[in-house]
Amino acid sequence: MSGFPILSLLTFIPLIGMIVVLLLKKGQEKEVKYVSLIATGLQVILAIILIANFDFTKGGIFDPNTFQFLENYKWIEIFGGSWIGTIKINYIVGADGISAPMILLTAIISFIATLSSWTINKSVKGYFALFLLLDTAMMGVFVSLNFFLFYVFWELMLLPMYFLIGIWGGPRKEYAAIKFFIYTLVGSVFMLLVMIGLYFSATQTLPDGSHAFTFNFFALMNQSNYNTTGILSPLNPHNLRFIAYIFLFIGFAIKIPMFPFHTWLPDAHVEAPTPISVILAGVLLKMGTYGILRISYPIFPQITRELIWYIALFGMINMIYGAFVALAQKDFKKLIAYSSVSHMGYVLLGMASLTTIGINGAIFQMFNHGTITAMLFLIVGVVYDRAHTRGIYEFGGLANQMPVYTGFVTVAFFAAIGLPSLSGFVSEALVFLGAFSVEAIRTVTIISTLAILLGAAYMLWTLQRIFFGELNEKWKSLPDLNGREYAMFIPLMLIIIFLGIYPSPMIHLMNTSVTSLVNFISANSVNLTMSGF
Repeated sequence: MSGFPILSLLTFIPLIGMIVVLLLKKGQEKEVKYVSLIATGLQVILAIILIANFDFTKGGIFDPNTFQFLENYKWIEIFGGSWIGTIKINYIVGADGISAPMILLTAIISFIATLSSWTINKSVKGYFALFLLLDTAMMGVFVSLNFFLFYVFWELMLLPMYFLIGIWGGPRKEYAAIKFFIYTLVGSVFMLLVMIGLYFSATQTLPDGSHAFTFNFFALMNQSNYNTTGILSPLNPHNLRFIAYIFLFIGFAIKIPMFPFHTWLPDAHVEAPTPISVILAGVLLKMGTYGILRISYPIFPQITRELIWYIALFGMINMIYGAFVALAQKDFKKLIAYSSVSHMGYVLLGMASLTTIGINGAIFQMFNHGTITAMLFLIVGVVYDRAHTRGIYEFGGLANQMPVYTGFVTVAFFAAIGLPSLSGFVSEALVFLGAFSVEAIRTVTIISTLAILLGAAYMLWTLQRIFFGELNEKWKSLPDLNGREYAMFIPLMLIIIFLGIYPSPMIHLMNTSVTSLVNFISANSVNLTMSGF
């Protein structure tokens, strides 16, 4: 794979597909759909090739040699004056064990969401153009190794998602789209301030021996690259690194979404069309936790170690609060939305452990939640397309009318509960094992296990109300799954079962990079107190 720009192709093939879609004539709706399906299908093939050629033994933090499929090209070069000097921003992309699962997840979910979009009939050309642009932005976030490039892709995601919810959504689509946009934009402003502060606090050595300010992740993660005068330098006794960490963490927490920044999510999910809910829960939420692992943890290792109890606490709140609210829902889609809030809490808890087992579990949970929740939202979409209602109490006995559909539902529900032999169990077990091994967060971890019971309660109760009992007379004519719906469900179900029975390939994929991250944080966590920031 040396010299082959696989990551750039993964990122920009959907963008090329978008351009082709825009060039098609009005009325060629079938061609628009097939172009989109081919673009996302090629992305899946490339992602599989990437994983097949991935060296599981390589992993590192700020050493470029430990990243794979690395591409580094000159991008922007501007003379900024005597103080700033020359601004040099490179296009740098690469993959390691932390980003590779997210690359694969993005490709799979985008392809499944394209199949789910086949029923879109309103402004088809505009919908698929925006969908493919969103795909490029998401993939770009997971491959970027330059803060400026990361931020460009992060912001690029806002535009298509805003319109996809605001135009193709439900009755309150404008409200949901604006709320999503404002929440995410506020977080992005915080991130921008930190990015600028870091740029002027660290330098990298250029090939000619000179030094320059940098957005390069490798340089920003290397604590020795910070100058004493930089406002966010750990060497500056009057620095603002703690505030910067909080700002950056809030920016990512909004996307997770972490309590109390979660309120945009239920509105966005309920109003978004099914394929966009799949993308939103399957991929977009993972951008928040990925950003914390990729940027916050290695750039601010000292502060990360000081704040693990608070990260675990918010993870616990997400888990229990999200489960309680899901238990109270009468809208099927809203229940699944709040279950996402709860299950992303597992990721936060695993990340807070700062152990190899816990963080492996967190990343594995990110991947598993992406596939399981995608299946859950597709399940809601299938029944809504037929019955035009999502009211849990309006159904009953659907298993009698749609037995095959009910079979897929059962697999997804039990995977969400964490049934052994399904993928959700493995990642949740690793999260609890890692978190329980850390004395500082052990009590929080024990309390968090309540979410397991609550999750089983709301999932099983929903299964009973919608699918079992006597069939509601209104739904006697509902058809079971069609061929396209089989194509959506079967790949997700196979992934869930395979990783539940044999999770080793995914764990081996992550383990070396995660171990390197844990060792890096431990080695760079000097004995600082909160008053020292």
